[in-house]
Parts: sequence; C-alpha cells; structure tokens
Amino acid sequence: MPPADLQADCAQCFGLCCVALPFAASNDFAADKDAGTPCANLRADFRCGIHAQLRDKGFRGCTVFDCFGAGQKVSQVTFGGRDWRQNPDSARQMFAVFPVMRQLHELLAYVTEVLDRPECRPVHAGLRRASQDLERLTLGPADVLAELDTEAVRQEVNALLVRAGELIRDAVPGKKKNHRGADLFGARLRGTNLKGASLRGACLIAADLSGADLRSADLIGADLRDADLRGADLTGAVFLTQAQLNAARGDAQTGLPESLVRPAHWQG
Repeated sequence: MPPADLQADCAQCFGLCCVALPFAASNDFAADKDAGTPCANLRADFRCGIHAQLRDKGFRGCTVFDCFGAGQKVSQVTFGGRDWRQNPDSARQMFAVFPVMRQLHELLAYVTEVLDRPECRPVHAGLRRASQDLERLTLGPADVLAELDTEAVRQEVNALLVRAGELIRDAVPGKKKNHRGADLFGARLRGTNLKGASLRGACLIAADLSGADLRSADLIGADLRDADLRGADLTGAVFLTQAQLNAARGDAQTGLPESLVRPAHWQG
C-alpha cells in the first residue's frame, strides 16, 4: 500500500475538499458550489453528513476524489492544527494551499510507486532526489506554497515518470501499442491486448475494456470514467490510482495491482 501520509485521512483534515474546491451541478454533483464555500453536507465536525449515501444522493464526484493525503498535511502540518472556522483569517490562504499540496502529494505518490519497481532501477537515483525535493516543498510555509509554480515542478518530475513508464513497458516482450493522449471515448476495446501499452492522458470515458489485458500499461492521467473494466487484467499497471478505479466499472474478475482495492460499488 502507499505510505500512510500519501493516503487521505479525513479524520485529520478540516474538510478541505468539501470547502476549497468548486463543483457544478452535473451527473457527478447534485448542486453547484463555489470555491471557498462549504458544501451543504459538511457537518460542524468536518465530516460529511451523507458520506454513506453520496452516490445515491447525486454526489458521485466526491466518491472518486483523492487528495493523496494533502488534506491532513495542510490541516495538521502547514497550519499546525488550526482550522478555518476558528481562524477565519487563515481560511483564504488555507484553501489556496490545498490544491497546490494535492499536486505535490500526487507526484510523490507516483514517484514512490516506481521506486518500488525493479524495472526502474536506472532512474531510481533521480527518483529519490525528486522524492526528497517534493517532500521539502510540502513542508514549506503557507505563503510560499500558495505561490509555488506547480507546473514547473510537474514538468521536471514528469520527465522522470515518463522514463520510468518506458522502462516498465520495455520489459514487456513484443510490440506495444501507443495510445498516449488518444481520444478513445466509448471505444470498443473488449478483450484487446494492451499489455505494456501507453495510455498516458488517454480519454477512455465509457470505453469497453472488459476482458482487456492491461498488465504493465502506463495509465497516468487516463480518464477512466464509466470505463468497463469487468474481467480486465490491470495487475502491474503503472500510475493507476484508486480514484481512476473508483470512477470506472468493474467486477470480482478485474485484476488489480496489489496497492489498490476493489471499489465497493463494483458489481459481481
């Protein structure tokens, strides 16, 4: 499993994802909400009042969001356990820091994942330096974090992640498919051999991937909303996140990496 500090711990967070981020009425959210405005379902103790019924109440988007542990980092480390209700003067800055911290923690999660992959040994030294640099950034003061150029940080780390993904895919024998950034909305890929394929940033919304072989595929940034993963084999897939799985459809026959869990809403 990912390190504990890269997993969301809502009990140690001040409901930041329920306040800092905006959402619009859609299939994913039952109502509109502006950034910086608390969700109507947020309770006084920073817990969600409909957590067990989010999908039934029209808040499916909440069930697929993952802060990668950024919420508790901002709440307990950056702001030292001082919440935005008791310290309203810090609220605006706290809400600005949260999405920055989430990006840093997401990158840390990707780097940590491939540090455990023996195929990536040629870039392990660079990945370790990146991990140390990212961790140092997450410990910076709020004013520095709020102004951080996250795009520059992401580009620098992404060069290492691209190489790591290539090394993992190169270890797969035979010719591999390259669908990087491809528009595969609703594509019929049932039973397709995508072992070692690049699906970085691919749009796979509502794609039929049932029974597909996705072992060692690079799925960083792939949009898997409503994708059919029933019976697909994702063991060894790289840069696949829990949020991507939560947004997709699967079943008991879907093969998953050891670090991820089968979503509760999957059938069969």
